[in-house]
Amino acid sequence: MTEQLRPDGSLRHLLTLETLTRSQIERLLERSQSFVRPLGESPPRSAALAGRTVANLFTEPSTRTRVSFELAAKRLGATAVNLEVQLSSRVKGESMLDTVYTLQSLHVDTFVIRDAQPGVPGLVATHVAPHVSVLSAGEAHLSHPTQGLLDALTVYQRKQRFAGLAIAIVGDIRHSRVARSAWHAFSRLGVSDLRIAAPAALMPDAEEFQDCSRHTQLASALRGADVVMMLRIQRERMGAADLPEDEEYFAAWGLTAERLALARRDAIVMHPQPMNRGIEIASDVADGPQSVIRDQVRNGVAVRMAVLAEVLGAHA
Repeated sequence: MTEQLRPDGSLRHLLTLETLTRSQIERLLERSQSFVRPLGESPPRSAALAGRTVANLFTEPSTRTRVSFELAAKRLGATAVNLEVQLSSRVKGESMLDTVYTLQSLHVDTFVIRDAQPGVPGLVATHVAPHVSVLSAGEAHLSHPTQGLLDALTVYQRKQRFAGLAIAIVGDIRHSRVARSAWHAFSRLGVSDLRIAAPAALMPDAEEFQDCSRHTQLASALRGADVVMMLRIQRERMGAADLPEDEEYFAAWGLTAERLALARRDAIVMHPQPMNRGIEIASDVADGPQSVIRDQVRNGVAVRMAVLAEVLGAHA
């Protein structure tokens, strides 16, 4: 696994939460919270990263992650470059590393990479110059570290603790990088009652999520939960023959108000988005009083500001 820290112990790359300590994650969450502002107030801005350049290299579609990384860079005073891969020289056969070397020659300081192939962010991280950082914006089905951080931040804002919480992650666990990074974050932060719930075909292999209880019925996963995180079916990572029927899936696994009543009365509902309403979640739940889905989006910019400031050594 690629080393994420500099010799002095500071964070250089963020490719996964799996190897970070609790104190390192808590530091990032504390720094993230300092960038959170209520809607209606002006977002925080500084010149802490003035003169720095952040390049977003996304080979998979993205709305929230790409835009929030761009906003995070700009609000810290950096220049943000979004590379449209379908318009770049990679279409002509240029390798990812050659693309990175080209941009590095143009004084890019940080690469934010989303790729469907496992290992790409780590490969880039091992080949960039010593002063350059690499951040994963989603690696195949394996990890999405800033999503894991923003999910943890959202939970803490509402619950003010991690110890003693029961958190249910429901849906396509097998193909979800979000689930894996959430698991890494919550388990490191002291959540002892982590539950994963999915139909058998969407449950991960036995060697994964070993400290989580497994549920093949939605009701048992929801009962008494403090946090319910719903996931979409990752259609882009599945063959047509493996896709469940939408109506059948919603009938068995969709989060409705009636099913949510099995959780604690003050339970919060999360979803990383994009949502498929009427498949994994009902609209009245997604838009209801227990939903913190829009808080997750807001927190995404704050988390990515904190990570950029951390890896670039800024005192924002």
